[in-house]
Amino acid sequence: MTVRKRKTLLTAVALTAGLTLAAVTPALAGTGASHTTPAAAVSTAQGDPRDVTQRVADFYGAYIDAVWDGEDPSAAAGAKALRAFYLSPAAQRHVAAYEAKNHADGILFAQNVPVKWKVAYTGSGAGHATSRVTLTWSDGAGAEVSKIDVLSDLKTRRITDLKPVD
Repeated sequence: MTVRKRKTLLTAVALTAGLTLAAVTPALAGTGASHTTPAAAVSTAQGDPRDVTQRVADFYGAYIDAVWDGEDPSAAAGAKALRAFYLSPAAQRHVAAYEAKNHADGILFAQNVPVKWKVAYTGSGAGHATSRVTLTWSDGAGAEVSKIDVLSDLKTRRITDLKPVD
């Protein structure tokens, strides 16, 4: 084999290996770098601390994370701190009363933890905004869903009331 043929062969092998690595690396990293991947598969997040609906979403996201990781010793303290930060004192008392009466989490209105959540603005008036929290309890087509209406004070941005939607 001539030197030129060996160089050509080695260049082709190196190029093939490089292209293969470039195609495999995003898949291994869990990113959607393929052009055939739907845009919905790419996860992004953003927020605005002035938006009360966004704050409700931030609260539920962080709270569900803390409760989900219940085995972690800091999870209970984290959930308690989130309640103190995001909920008004009156809402904290309301949640505590619900929990004492129903032996269930007064934020989720359940004894278990949802696998998914979403929050949508549903209206405002009299200095308050209402957000609808939708909790999904399992994966699949027949997943159970529950909804909670969350009232937030527009001035303090704190949650002032939570009510399960029938």
